[in-house]
Amino acid sequence: MTPLLIAALCLTMVATSFLSGLFGMAGGMILIAVLLAVLPLPAAMALHAATQMASNGWRGLLWYKHCRWIVVTAYVAGCGLALGIWSLWLYVPSKPLALIFLGVTPFIVRLFPADIKPDPESLPQGVLYGTICMTLMLLTGVAGPLLDTYFLGGRLDRREIVATKAMCQVAGHAFKLAYFGGIIDQAAALDPVLVGLAIVASMLGTTFAKRFLEAMTDAQYRLWANRLITATASYFMIHGSYLLVVSRT
Repeated sequence: MTPLLIAALCLTMVATSFLSGLFGMAGGMILIAVLLAVLPLPAAMALHAATQMASNGWRGLLWYKHCRWIVVTAYVAGCGLALGIWSLWLYVPSKPLALIFLGVTPFIVRLFPADIKPDPESLPQGVLYGTICMTLMLLTGVAGPLLDTYFLGGRLDRREIVATKAMCQVAGHAFKLAYFGGIIDQAAALDPVLVGLAIVASMLGTTFAKRFLEAMTDAQYRLWANRLITATASYFMIHGSYLLVVSRT
């Protein structure tokens, strides 16, 4: 990897971690799309996991007083269940299918009846969404649209959402790193210098975002978060469908 490409990736990580630090979402989805464009899928998944663990871990520390740990516990239990199941199969999807899976999930959730709408304070839902989101992370690299829709469905305020989801994401990406960095492909091991630069870049973007999040209201947060989910999910569905059609022509 050339120095210019490394520099471009680091700038991308600062920008995407700023976006994630502000809304707790979207940045990871954009980053995985960039990494999938320049790296083989296992390597892209492993690098994405390392940077997202740093970004979310730092974000969780910045807002640790607002974290709802019981929600994290239920979610992590679901993640562990999914990892155990998928480790028996070791399936790696194509890039087009990964993008389509990623884009379609939030739209499916929005079709659920009102009595089964997402509620992050429900422990059974926490295990269920942890299982589904971990499956998406292993298939697509991120579970952003679905996880974001899950957290926006309850009564948590913007700081509780950002802090709690950050710690859920740390666990999810740790499982993903173990899956793609060790279980799937030992060759996905990454240059430690690149990983170090990526971690620093992710922490910088997260730190810059803190002041902006404090200035927002909960209503502004939810409005723009829902718009981001719709925009990013739509893009992934369209782009994935295009790549699938091209690959078959």
